[in-house]
Amino acid sequence: MDMQHNARDAGVVGLGDPWYDTVASGWGEDETGGAPGPRRARPPAAADVYTEVHGSAAFQEVRRRYRRFVFPAAALFLLWYLAYVVAATTAPGLMARPVVGALNVAMVAGLAQFATTFLLTWAYARHARLRRDRVALELRWVTQEMMRGHGR
Repeated sequence: MDMQHNARDAGVVGLGDPWYDTVASGWGEDETGGAPGPRRARPPAAADVYTEVHGSAAFQEVRRRYRRFVFPAAALFLLWYLAYVVAATTAPGLMARPVVGALNVAMVAGLAQFATTFLLTWAYARHARLRRDRVALELRWVTQEMMRGHGR
């Protein structure tokens, strides 16, 4: 055997390769794991399943619940953050006013930013758990069944 020939063709897989037509585990085999036989009906394509689930009333309800919480919460938090930045920029005298000891209004407002971030995270997780997770989990199971070809 010529070494140059082997090195040149090492990565090429020809159609005569015995591994080329070998079936991967579970694909095209019958239930006993034997040789490929007549193929069963293929499950629907992922795009078809996505389109069907995306159009379902349950999916639209999950999205509606998500949007009804996230958009107002994000807008309020952004306004609160911008109010802090604007106040720090335009009213330095107000922000420098002492509250307790060396703690001034700017420090209290800055710490409140952290507190509201944690509060918003907690509220989001609670909202998801109480209003969306159950329906989303049901949609997940329906989608998995559809991908297996069992459908609804």
